[in-house]
Amino acid sequence: MEYAVAVLVLLALVALVVVRPLLRPGEGERRDDARREELEAAKEAKYREIRDAELDFGMGKVSEAEWRASDRELRGQAIEILRELDRHGGGEGGQGGGQPLP
Repeated sequence: MEYAVAVLVLLALVALVVVRPLLRPGEGERRDDARREELEAAKEAKYREIRDAELDFGMGKVSEAEWRASDRELRGQAIEILRELDRHGGGEGGQGGGQPLP
């Protein structure tokens, strides 16, 4: 009799472990969605930085050498953000990083 109870308890525990992820659907998806949103915001912020640097150069606030160095660094950072977005399934519909760099 004790053996049967032990087996039932063990089966119940196994069933609980197997069913538990089904009780909380989407937790991983919510984390992925939150990370994608963070990356989208970072992408837009980086695009703004690139446009601001171009504007500063156009207005003569920075030299061409300074602008080129800054532009190269900012675009490299933007590419890394886009790559990470691709690894996380991209933006809407899994299409990757979205718009091209400005």
